[in-house]
Amino acid sequence: MKLRTPSLLHLIHVTSLLLIASESTQPPFSCDSSDPRTNSYPFCRTTLPITQRVQDLVSRLTLDEKISQLVNSAPAIPRLGIPDYQWWSEALHGVAYSLRVTQGIRFNGTIRSATSFPQVILTAATFDAHLWYRIGQASPLKYCMFYVRLKAVGIEARAIYNVGQAKGMTFWAPNINIYRDPRWGRGQETPGEDPMVTGKYAVSFVRGLQGDSFEGGKLGEHLQASACCKHFTAYDLDNWRGMTRYVFNAKVSLQDLADTYQPPFKSCIQQGNASGIMCAYNRVNGVPNCADYDLLSKTARGQWGFNGYITSDCDAVSIIHEDQGYAKLPEDAVADVLKAGMDVNCGTYLKKYTKSAVEKRKLPVSEIDRALHNLFSVRMRLGFFNGNPVRQPFGNIHSDQVCSHEHRNLALEAARNGIVLLKNTDKLLPLSKTKTTSLSVIGPNADSAKTLIGNYAGPPCKPITPLQGLKNYVKDIRYHQGCDAVNCSSAFTAQAVNMAKGTDHVVLVMGLDQTQEREDHDRVDLVLPPKQQNLISTIARVAKIPVILVLLSGGPIDISFAKNDKRIGGILWAGYPGEVGGRALAEIIFGDHNPGGRLPVTWYPQNYVKIPMTDMRMRPEPSSSYPGRTYRFYQGPKVFEFGYGLSYSNYIYQFLPMTQNKVYLNNQSSSQIVENSNPLRYMLVSEMGTEVCDKMKYPVTLRVQNDGIMAGKHPLLLFVRPEKASNGRPVKQLVAFQSVNLNAGESADIEFELRPCEHLSSANEDGLMAIQEGSYLLSIGDRESEIQVVL
Repeated sequence: MKLRTPSLLHLIHVTSLLLIASESTQPPFSCDSSDPRTNSYPFCRTTLPITQRVQDLVSRLTLDEKISQLVNSAPAIPRLGIPDYQWWSEALHGVAYSLRVTQGIRFNGTIRSATSFPQVILTAATFDAHLWYRIGQASPLKYCMFYVRLKAVGIEARAIYNVGQAKGMTFWAPNINIYRDPRWGRGQETPGEDPMVTGKYAVSFVRGLQGDSFEGGKLGEHLQASACCKHFTAYDLDNWRGMTRYVFNAKVSLQDLADTYQPPFKSCIQQGNASGIMCAYNRVNGVPNCADYDLLSKTARGQWGFNGYITSDCDAVSIIHEDQGYAKLPEDAVADVLKAGMDVNCGTYLKKYTKSAVEKRKLPVSEIDRALHNLFSVRMRLGFFNGNPVRQPFGNIHSDQVCSHEHRNLALEAARNGIVLLKNTDKLLPLSKTKTTSLSVIGPNADSAKTLIGNYAGPPCKPITPLQGLKNYVKDIRYHQGCDAVNCSSAFTAQAVNMAKGTDHVVLVMGLDQTQEREDHDRVDLVLPPKQQNLISTIARVAKIPVILVLLSGGPIDISFAKNDKRIGGILWAGYPGEVGGRALAEIIFGDHNPGGRLPVTWYPQNYVKIPMTDMRMRPEPSSSYPGRTYRFYQGPKVFEFGYGLSYSNYIYQFLPMTQNKVYLNNQSSSQIVENSNPLRYMLVSEMGTEVCDKMKYPVTLRVQNDGIMAGKHPLLLFVRPEKASNGRPVKQLVAFQSVNLNAGESADIEFELRPCEHLSSANEDGLMAIQEGSYLLSIGDRESEIQVVL
């Protein structure tokens, strides 16, 4: 085979690795072919199976060396040529800042920034699984005789490692907890409230980051980077009215665990093949997640086949003894988590107390060896025991692939397709590019690059604020902050009013930021800060024509006042839209892009806050006036529904006739319950068997037409609902979604696949999935099509 002449970038890359190695006695990788200390060890032989290599490595470690590797900052073991390793790095929506100096990623060298994609909640609003996977997909790269499909976050992470600015390639993302309560400060990090959407996002993200194909199953043992699905499980409260995540005991029914909290993690493991999961701080039904053998070993590893490492959240082991009082002694906490199946402690508790736990006979060394096998297996899959990374499959990823034109364009595409048009009275939007001669831009978020990127973000490449984006369309543009901050503790109403009176149009860029919602800070209200709301209404009253309100936020807001105000003609929700979010907003406002985003969470009215955030029940309880949670169970008033979103086009739907609209199940295994004196028959999915379920597939074809004058990308959301809601079944359930690009006047036939075992089943009180006899209605928009289940 003819070898290519090394490029300048390749030579710079090699030189940088040599310089890094020369700064210490230990190179940043293990098993260097030139190192006589290690090249003869079996654990360095890449021709051997990883299991065999790991067994050899672990057998060579002393007890003290073994214990040293059980924490996120794992030190070097020089006598074996093993470098130090940092398990903790972040990549929620782009490679992120190191929050502590001990973390794995640094922006202090050749690479000083990374592409900041929209915060996850806005990316989820695209309802485009391929886009989630593509966040950063570039052209295939031929190297070492096979193709590697590249994804942006994984690419940029590997590039940062390759230039010596990372001590690890294990990233603690994605966050796939269900956005159960609208007050949750970390809801912005999640794909929303629907378990199926969240699961599909997890699969797409994990496959993309780790270097697998979109369809999955082609990764093999190599990892471009390692993804970690968190926080396992039923974690969705941080700090609400003094109740913190560290001591919260989530009381969750088997029914809610089965069909709400656990499905995203099951998808992440079984379909995404995630190489990591993180156990959460909180207890579930009295047992700390990180000390729950049933959760970590029986469910994740036993039932779901998880093959990777399990990390604690940071200091989650210490709180089991010090805050929760679940373990009487520190050694008990250490023994509990390792026996449960956890492998590595973010923190120092295992470093401090594991040896004494062994000496006190609370913990066998075999549990330590088990954990080390999982940890070193992942490090070997990442290539850290294969010698110089330049000669490995992902060694040809360089700094020029960070903040690339392709990645920034993809960040723009994600923001464009995620932004949701909530109101457009009398077709105020889009504004005319020729007739708009002057524009007032007012608001504390109008020129804030920091607000654009949300939390868990790295330094962005070239941020574009809404003000900067709008300047590309209007020469006479006037700007006023309106308030000193989003809470408007100091509002400059008079100045903003005077400005608004003198221009053709007014765009108000308002909403929230990380001072209002973030990790360790849940909201107590769903409305905007009062002075901000007053500023919006005041400006709307004096403007020449109805104003446009843009909201930046991670969580839903009760904006009933704006929804019902005729002087507010257009409303856009833009989440935290990433580094080029300002450009995406401007393109939508002036009609260079047709909005198509849909809300991935329900927007509740303010009175929803009367429900304690600590109540984990999903299903309503009419006798106690408990309304339930999320669109699947909540039956109260809404500001905006899950899946709501307008467009500049009108779309028309039509269900085409189904070849079969009856699902026949084997009634020999059916059971019966009586509800309100009515006998209801059902069949457990587990009794039907995997083979039968896999064969039961029903095509559903939908014809959709763009009945407008603009081309658009339109997400199709297919729901199913039982004709008669009963027995705790969801009011309705999203079963499939797909985005379609249609030109003005164009139509297309889109085929979905209905799988009854998955789409028509719901959990019973024992946590078992069951299909109930009766009629079900498939729905999209205002169209419905019936399908019957016959036992």
